[in-house]
Amino acid sequence: MSTTETEPDSGAGAEGGAEYRFPCAQCGANLRYAPGQTAMTCSYCGHEQDIPGACEETRALALATHDLRAALAAPAPEAEAAAEVEVTRVLNCPNCGAQVEFDAAVHSSECPFCATPVVTDTGNHRHIKPQGVLPFRLREADAKEAFAKWLRGLWFAPNGLRAYARKDNRFNGIYVPYWCFDADTASRYTGERGTYYYTGSGKNRRRQIRWTRVSGRVARRFDNLLVMAAQSLPRRYVQALDPWHMAELEPYNPQFIAGFRAEGYTVGLEPGWKIAIEKMDEIIRGDVRRSIGGDEQRIHTVDTDHANERFRHVLLPLWVAAYRYRDKSYRFVVNAQTGRVRGERPWSAIKVALAVIAAALVVGGFIYVTEFM
Repeated sequence: MSTTETEPDSGAGAEGGAEYRFPCAQCGANLRYAPGQTAMTCSYCGHEQDIPGACEETRALALATHDLRAALAAPAPEAEAAAEVEVTRVLNCPNCGAQVEFDAAVHSSECPFCATPVVTDTGNHRHIKPQGVLPFRLREADAKEAFAKWLRGLWFAPNGLRAYARKDNRFNGIYVPYWCFDADTASRYTGERGTYYYTGSGKNRRRQIRWTRVSGRVARRFDNLLVMAAQSLPRRYVQALDPWHMAELEPYNPQFIAGFRAEGYTVGLEPGWKIAIEKMDEIIRGDVRRSIGGDEQRIHTVDTDHANERFRHVLLPLWVAAYRYRDKSYRFVVNAQTGRVRGERPWSAIKVALAVIAAALVVGGFIYVTEFM
C-alpha cells in the first residue's frame, strides 16, 4: 500500500502532529475508508486498497489497558506519563464546544454537531493518543435510512424536518472519543427489606409493609465501561445508542480515519473516571436491591471499594446531522455499528394547535351527544 506522511506546516508549531495522506496507487487521489470493509477506496477511480490486519500479539499489545491510579498520580497533565500522546489540529466550536480535527488548509467550516458556522484559526490539541477504534460498519446511505425510519415515528414534527430528511443532506461521519474503564468493585450496604402482608377482608382488605433491617455485600467486575469524553452531544442521547460491540475494536490505525473526522476529547481522564464511578454506583445500587430482596427495598448506605482500575482511550463511530429550525439547532446521531438513532426534535406549533382544536371538538361533540341526545 502506498502511504505517505507529510510534515506539518509552519502553523502547527513545534509540537504539531503529523498529517497522514493515503494516495490511490492508480490515480493518486486521496483514499477513504470504506465502511463495513477492511479496505480504503478511491472516490475517483474506484480502486480499493486493503488495510492490513494486525497479528494477535500486536493487537493485544496495542489494546492493552493502562493502570488508572498510576495515570492519575502522574505529574504530567492528562496522564501523559502513562500513555502515548499526540498533537492534532482542531477547530473549536463556540456553541457546543466540540474540538474536531480538520485538514491543515481548513480555516472555516460548519460544526458537524450543531451546524454552527465556525470561522477560526486552527489550533493544536495535545491529548492521549487513541489506542483503539471501532471502524464504521454502516454507510452514509444506511444512516439516512435509519434516520428516515426514526423520523416517521415522530408526531407533530414540522414539515421542514421531513423535507430535510427527503433531500440529499449530508451526514457527517465522526469518530467520537470515549474513555473505556475496567474495575473490580466490592460494596457493603445497609438497608431495609419490605415484605407485603394483608389485613382485613373484602372491601376492608388493606396491604401493609413489614420492614426488616438488613445488611450485606455485593461485588461486580466492570469491563469496558464507556464514558463519552466530549460534551458536544447530550450525554442522554449518546448513552441511548448503547450497546457497542467492543469485540470489533481494532488497534488505532489512521487508515480507518481516512475520509472521516475525529473529535478530540474535552473531558479529561480524571473527570471521566468520576462519571464512570457515578455509572457504576447506579448499577451497584441495582445489585444491592436484588440482594436485599423482598417486595420493596430501602437503601441506607453503600460503601464501595474499587480495585484493579484500568483504562483505554478509544474512538467510536457516529453519523451526525444537524438541522436548524427557527434559528435553533437540532442534532441527530446514528450509531454507525447498529443503526440506533437518537436526536433532538422540534415541534410544529401549528400541528400541535390543530391537534388541540381537534381534540376539543371531539370532547365537545361527545359531551353534546351524552347531554342532549
